[in-house]
Amino acid sequence: MDRTVSTKAKGKSKKAKDRTEDALKTKNRLLSLRPLSIFFAFCLFTLTFLACGADERRGVPAGAQATVDRVTEEIAAGQDARVYEEASEEWRAAVSAEENGKILSRVRERLGRVESRALHTGREQQSADPPLSGHALELVYQTRFERASAMETFTLLERGGDWKLAGYYVNSDALK
Repeated sequence: MDRTVSTKAKGKSKKAKDRTEDALKTKNRLLSLRPLSIFFAFCLFTLTFLACGADERRGVPAGAQATVDRVTEEIAAGQDARVYEEASEEWRAAVSAEENGKILSRVRERLGRVESRALHTGREQQSADPPLSGHALELVYQTRFERASAMETFTLLERGGDWKLAGYYVNSDALK
């Protein structure tokens, strides 16, 4: 009987030793992967950071963003008539050329040039509500101008593959 207990004890001892060895092997494998996982986490963090900071406008169609950039440059250069001519029919129906000039010159005089802009919200409609029609985008930006900050809203309509300005609104205390 003593011999049976002794054999069972040896068997349990061997199983415990095997489990310990397996645990050590697993731990060593994990430790050898640790530098790799730290490197991967660092790369993932870096790529996420760069992707977020590199292009805030990634959800905006390229043609629409080009229109926003062009209109911004034309406003800064005092080319109000050109902004009006290139705008959609809906903008020209809602605002006279004279009103267009007053609105844009007020933004230019009170706020100055755009220094930075970050997309705050964007909304796309395939069938815009009247008075607009067709494929429309409403882009709201948090904008830092030379003299003040503002929320800028661009409403754009797609016409023949091009994006046209259909509305422009700036909300800033500097305009009050």
